[in-house]
Amino acid sequence: MATVMVLFDSRGGLVEQLAAAVAEGVRSVKGATLLYRRLDEANPKELPGVDALIIGSPNWSGMTGKLKDWFDYSGDLWQTGELAGKPGGAFVAGYSRSGGIEATLLQLLHLIVGHGMIFVGLPWSDRMRVSGSYYGATAHGAVTEDDRAQARALGRRVAELAVRLAASPARPSGEGQLPSRWHGG
Repeated sequence: MATVMVLFDSRGGLVEQLAAAVAEGVRSVKGATLLYRRLDEANPKELPGVDALIIGSPNWSGMTGKLKDWFDYSGDLWQTGELAGKPGGAFVAGYSRSGGIEATLLQLLHLIVGHGMIFVGLPWSDRMRVSGSYYGATAHGAVTEDDRAQARALGRRVAELAVRLAASPARPSGEGQLPSRWHGG
């Protein structure tokens, strides 16, 4: 079994709608267990025990400050490598197509790769003409069926990789992490 955490901050409800669709995608994968967490209910101590992490944020000129703070104060997981080698994905919703949604996805991608995780995006499909990005699932203004389909695909892709990696004896490690004395300030 592989545990996939869907962690999100939602202010206007759009991100929560995408999170529900991401969760459907995770649940559709045999061998995957879903841990569905709104940011206010999440505990950073759960992170080392998950096999994959999918992060969602509204676009507020980037990720929300609350989400950034949560990761800033979640401990030194980036340093210890406890998330290294695990799959990660991202989803974002906002009210403007040109309002920086892709930039927010890139901020979330930075969190994922900064922890040594394996980034999982979305491959090209006809749906991408109206929804989503290579970097993850998106919604603009309202959540459409195309947006939900992209979010389900993201959840499914991350969960499938998590299940494969969890079953593998040759799991990627956190090797290459900085020694604790190198912790920045």
